[in-house]
Amino acid sequence: MDEFISRLAPHDVIALDTSILIYHFEAHPRYLPLTRVVLERINRGLCSAVISVLVLMELTVQPLRLEQLAVAQEYEALLANFPHLQLCDVDRAVTRRAARLRARHNVRPVDALHVAGALEQGATAFITNDLMLARVQAEIDIVTLEEFAPASV
Repeated sequence: MDEFISRLAPHDVIALDTSILIYHFEAHPRYLPLTRVVLERINRGLCSAVISVLVLMELTVQPLRLEQLAVAQEYEALLANFPHLQLCDVDRAVTRRAARLRARHNVRPVDALHVAGALEQGATAFITNDLMLARVQAEIDIVTLEEFAPASV
């Protein structure tokens, strides 16, 4: 865990991929200790965080599919009110930057939008578990939970 904290420590602004919140809300046994560290650092103001509005979409799909409107609304309220967490819109600047990221690194459109939004908001690290995002490591520090997760639980 110390290695993980050390990796996060230099970053004043981080961005979160949707998977981080899904793992946390679902209490994923391998990743929950790591997501707790990330969210506690944000909550305590040790860093601030940005997420794209796309996270809100991705996070609420399953509850809406299961007709759990209250859960979807709870997720949205939690994101809107979480201290030191900013929900960022996808605007023209983000889409332009996403196009450049796709052209340079051949990442999926939604991933390009997530990373572009993070960069536009000044994030220096992107916390994810998507190993394909290592392609954009030259643009932003890609930190995957898998790097720091225990071998088995």
